[in-house]
Amino acid sequence: MSDRRLTQKLQQSLRFSPRVQYAQAAVLIAITDEDDPKVLLTRRSVYLSNHAGEVSFPGGKRDPNDTSNIVVALREAYEETALNPFDVKLLGDLPMQKARNGMLVKPVVGLIPPKVELIAQPTEIDRIFFASMEHLMHAPPTPYEVRYAHQSLYFPSMRVENEIVWGLTARMLISLFQYGLGYHKEWPFLVNSPAFKKP
Repeated sequence: MSDRRLTQKLQQSLRFSPRVQYAQAAVLIAITDEDDPKVLLTRRSVYLSNHAGEVSFPGGKRDPNDTSNIVVALREAYEETALNPFDVKLLGDLPMQKARNGMLVKPVVGLIPPKVELIAQPTEIDRIFFASMEHLMHAPPTPYEVRYAHQSLYFPSMRVENEIVWGLTARMLISLFQYGLGYHKEWPFLVNSPAFKKP
């Protein structure tokens, strides 16, 4: 798909769930409104206590004053990247996802201008970058080793812009492709071997 068909499809397919379920955290999946739409991603600071150095969407935990999942996502995106909430055309949300720590996270999807000015908040974000949605859709899953105390596990990942997208962020992208574009991307939960290759 090209010539804005991806963003048109997203606008046709996505809605906000009529049954509001307040999440413990929310992220903003911001997509540039252009012929080759790109997804806004960040790399978390290596000094953070949780998910340090990992690729993620702008987002974070609900504050007591936050009145909705949308407010959480827009506020966190502004705090982390200086993305003006008024530059976001909200399209809808995706099913709730559970993070490794058990926290329930709601993805909120919106379109943003392709030339939007962003500034990384240095205490939270090391890098802001954009990844082509077309590339993410068709990138084969590659194994990413995560070392635990007594074993290593291999998770599927996507490589983009010299970064590794895996875990919750990758699962949210898979959900975006499914619900927003009707595109089913094969994505195993675990990769049993470092020699894993897409069939």
